[in-house]
Amino acid sequence: MRTNAAALTQMLLNERGALVRLAQRIVGSAPAAEDVAQSLWFRVQRIEDEPPILDKRAFLYRLVTNLATDHVRAATRHGRIFESGELPTEVKADLPSAETRMVDKERLRRLEAALEELPLRCRQVFTLRRIDGLPVQEVAERLGITPNAVAKHVRIAVRHCHARLQDDTDA
Repeated sequence: MRTNAAALTQMLLNERGALVRLAQRIVGSAPAAEDVAQSLWFRVQRIEDEPPILDKRAFLYRLVTNLATDHVRAATRHGRIFESGELPTEVKADLPSAETRMVDKERLRRLEAALEELPLRCRQVFTLRRIDGLPVQEVAERLGITPNAVAKHVRIAVRHCHARLQDDTDA
């Protein structure tokens, strides 16, 4: 073990009672003071030899004071965050209802059926443009057609799908 850490650990063991009492005066409760003492132990174990600590006792007491003060600040922050009152016992999920999911699945099935009725090229253009989100120019280059032809195929597909979805809701 390093020299600083070893000396501070020995001092912590010898003066643990006084250190816990000091922490308890700052934090206000024995369990919280024990938490601070535990944190102090872990902190002491990580102390390096450089620079050397000349007054190890003063260092240890300053460290426990700082840790206790940090504990109080953290508890205050926690209290402010959660002071709004009781937590609700029931939290409504942002999920659609079973009925909505069923209706949406049916509409999707009808939309897929409407797309299957389209000519292959029209379906390809619509899928690349509206479902995959490719720019008009890229769709045109991929399929070897003009940007105007892309727009025309998309218009035809949208009108067809809209008409088919309307027909199904009217029936």
